Amino acid sequence: MTRRWSRLVSAAAILALPFVASGQGRNRWRDPTVATHVEQTGQFVFTRIRYGGYRSTWSHDYPRADLHLPQILDDITTIDVHLGASNVFRLDDPELFKHPIAYISEPGFWRMSESEVQGLRDHWLKGGFVIFDDFEAEQWDNFALQVRRALPAHRLIEIDVTHPIFQIFFGIQKLDFPHPLVPVEPSYWGIFEANDPTQRMMAIVNYNNDIAEYWEWSDNSGYFSVDFTNDAYKLGVNYIVYGLTH
Repeated sequence: MTRRWSRLVSAAAILALPFVASGQGRNRWRDPTVATHVEQTGQFVFTRIRYGGYRSTWSHDYPRADLHLPQILDDITTIDVHLGASNVFRLDDPELFKHPIAYISEPGFWRMSESEVQGLRDHWLKGGFVIFDDFEAEQWDNFALQVRRALPAHRLIEIDVTHPIFQIFFGIQKLDFPHPLVPVEPSYWGIFEANDPTQRMMAIVNYNNDIAEYWEWSDNSGYFSVDFTNDAYKLGVNYIVYGLTH
């Protein structure tokens, strides 16, 4: 584990090189009306879910977070990773079924059409895994409502560091690193087959946290603590490894 940890620190540091040209500042933007689609060749492709209209909250931390995490995966795991591009799909896009893991940002503002509800339900029931990230406080209410629309019989269950998702690659000892921007206390939740935490996890929920914010800014040495950035990457790596193996 020590070797993996040292390589993670190094990988986070070298991310500064390939993406400096992508711009600085919180307001840089890539047109979200252009849906990114990477042809499926059997590689893992980071896949983000788009919802709502122009400049919707789906795109927070996009595209830099989506490009940085795969670099870490490629460096420290044996996963065959597609680098340099990511997917952006709506939940009712049939192409989503070619990708077992999906990421949804700011689900406190997330809305779905009926076809998207069906698409998410089908993705989950066919073995898909979803990462929910970047929402706080009362935003939980809308998030939980949207989940119930897709899976009305399933419950959101709080988990702790002993759950296998936190041990599958990196052996995480504590879940105590903070939200990067908001003074809230993070917690972690899951959706499970048959509402049983010993069965397959269908979704991991980062509530009161924003781990993609750390991924996004990992190429800026003065933005966030290296230790906290590494913790966020450890979670991301574990989530992807878990989603690909369950």
